[in-house]
Amino acid sequence: MRVVFESHRRQPWTRNSACSTIAALRRDGASADVSRESMSVITRSKFLIGAVVATTLALLSTACGGGEVRTSGGVPVLRYQGWASQVVIPELAEDLGFFDGKVKLEWQGNTISGPQDIQSAATGQVDFGGAFGGAVAKLAQGGAPITAVVNYYGSDEKTFTGFYVPENSPIRTPKDLLDKKIGVNTLGGQSEADIHTALKKAGFNEQQIKSVQLVVLPPPNTEDAVRRGQVDVAALSGQFQQRAIANGGLRPVFTDYEEFGPFNGGQYVFRNDFIAKNPDSVRAFVDGVAKAIEWLKTTPRDQVVAKFTEIIEKRKRSGEDASSVKYWLSVGVPAVNGVIVDADFVRWEDWLRDTGAITGSFEPSKFYTNKYNSQAPK
Repeated sequence: MRVVFESHRRQPWTRNSACSTIAALRRDGASADVSRESMSVITRSKFLIGAVVATTLALLSTACGGGEVRTSGGVPVLRYQGWASQVVIPELAEDLGFFDGKVKLEWQGNTISGPQDIQSAATGQVDFGGAFGGAVAKLAQGGAPITAVVNYYGSDEKTFTGFYVPENSPIRTPKDLLDKKIGVNTLGGQSEADIHTALKKAGFNEQQIKSVQLVVLPPPNTEDAVRRGQVDVAALSGQFQQRAIANGGLRPVFTDYEEFGPFNGGQYVFRNDFIAKNPDSVRAFVDGVAKAIEWLKTTPRDQVVAKFTEIIEKRKRSGEDASSVKYWLSVGVPAVNGVIVDADFVRWEDWLRDTGAITGSFEPSKFYTNKYNSQAPK
């Protein structure tokens, strides 16, 4: 995608002209989304360009004034993106009544990419977005005015990201991944960082690691792609991983749980100007998400599956299928109430530095706050 500012090239920069450009980009959906293609090998440089564009638009948006929230019946409305055939934690929190009278959600469509989701939040196309900690750190370190407020996913002994191949594949260890195609849900996401970490640990240098081709695929389709030989390896997690295992014929090469043990994987972020103008809404959101995380930890699995199925079926979104929800095992967030700590970002520092995403000092405490989590230790 190419973003063009032709109409402003020969005009002096003014606040009004810049704001008009931002409004047009928002209206036309220019969010640097590189992950909606069903099957394509995309270069890492394209994602880096998208991140730069998102940061630039976010900074311009701040100059234009932002952070306003629409209300419905006197209740603030939070715009967000969902994930097809899945229930994200804020959707669960709303259905359980944890937001009642405090905030409402307004679905803006689906994404398959955490980095795209937080770029959309940074540029004001949605009010909050979620991505793995490395992507959050990358965007924030690059100057995007965002702050992480609560963890929402991670890995434990039941729920993790694994890299799967057909049982008869010659690929046995991470050392066998060079020059192979790996299906992932997005560029710049956790799967990319997991692959880099595993290959570096296996002794490969950056040039060798770059030989791996990342193929962007929607999570519901990744299993089928590896079975058909369209990719050599499939990054699978959550209900789609468990569905693939139940179907048989696949085995893991490695998992992120083997690499790191239990860990908090990603956070929801808001724009800083939104937080400043709507602290009560952010607090209501964080508290609702924190309650939903703990509900998932303490509620019998069959009841969770029933609730997810109910939510998907009653919202009647086109093309959704609730059948894979039965494979859900756990929420995968080790932190109580989703509380964030420095380690949630430090874990990805080597990957960020090795790939040139960050240079200079790295201060994770600048990327997040637990101020709006009433259950966080004081």
